[in-house]
Amino acid sequence: MGSLCKVVDTLLLVAFLAAFLMAPLIWAQTVLQETSFPEALIHLKQCYSDDFQDYLMAEKPHFFVALVWLELTFQWPLALLNIYGILASKSWFNTTCLIYGASVITSVSAVLGELIGSHKASEKLLQLYWVFMGAGAGSTI
Repeated sequence: MGSLCKVVDTLLLVAFLAAFLMAPLIWAQTVLQETSFPEALIHLKQCYSDDFQDYLMAEKPHFFVALVWLELTFQWPLALLNIYGILASKSWFNTTCLIYGASVITSVSAVLGELIGSHKASEKLLQLYWVFMGAGAGSTI
């Protein structure tokens, strides 16, 4: 059982590191002026948006902008805490992980509802958001 916990912790660490980096560098471009970001990051976001055909990033509907703000102000600090909690084996890690996972599942459910209901999402974009849902669910274990 101990080795399974280490594998799960490693997978969670990778997911938290990805969220920790993507939120301020990529997702924040949805809600902040693009001129605030280096050209390389703007290009990276555009490549992602084009590759996954992410119409939400392009159209910026109000609910999506609100979810990005939620990610930046609530989920991003929790991802940072969870990275520290894993690396330092903190006793509160399970609690912050559960809070993070519940928030991610709630946010991704709203986005998946839009993606599936609108019939505008590419298969690749849907697959990506299902991975996000899995990461949120994995955080609640």
